[in-house]
Amino acid sequence: MAITLIIIVAILAVIAFYVIGIYNRLVSLKNRFENAFAQIEVQLKRRHDLIPNLVETAKGYLSHERETLQAVTEARNTAVSGLKAASENPGSAKAIADLGGAEGALSQAMGRLSVVMEAYPDLKASENMQQLSEELTSTENKVAFARQAFNDAVMQYNTYRQSFPPVAVAGLFGHGEDASLLEFEDSAQIQAAPTVSF
Repeated sequence: MAITLIIIVAILAVIAFYVIGIYNRLVSLKNRFENAFAQIEVQLKRRHDLIPNLVETAKGYLSHERETLQAVTEARNTAVSGLKAASENPGSAKAIADLGGAEGALSQAMGRLSVVMEAYPDLKASENMQQLSEELTSTENKVAFARQAFNDAVMQYNTYRQSFPPVAVAGLFGHGEDASLLEFEDSAQIQAAPTVSF
């Protein structure tokens, strides 16, 4: 009887340690994707801080392009709000989707501004505008790398959470839903092969 009790206690201890291991791994992976989001947040804040300077510099040259400048400003403000909401809960699918949409709209508005700026050689030649454009381009690259790291961390978390046996206990530990990837609205355009015509 004593040996049976020892075996049962040993089996229960092994199961308990295994479940604790699953819990710890889920927490670790969630912390990893939340940290990756924090890195995106830093780069997006930098991007959002550069845009008003870019718009202000362009205002003097683009006096009759107010609509384009206003669209950039509005898109930036929407993106700032989306970032704030996503920062509060990077595990929220809705917040991440809203942020992706807002950042996609901001990228489109910035693209329109770039097209308009091409028509103004004096603006393009401005030292201040060149510096701001270079900083913005650098920041865009950093956003892309941070977004990739975030999406990789989310994928690792989701894969582990969905696998067996973690899927059987993840909900009990507060990990009932998958985390969402951060995809900007231009993801489909990025995935499509460019067309070249002569």
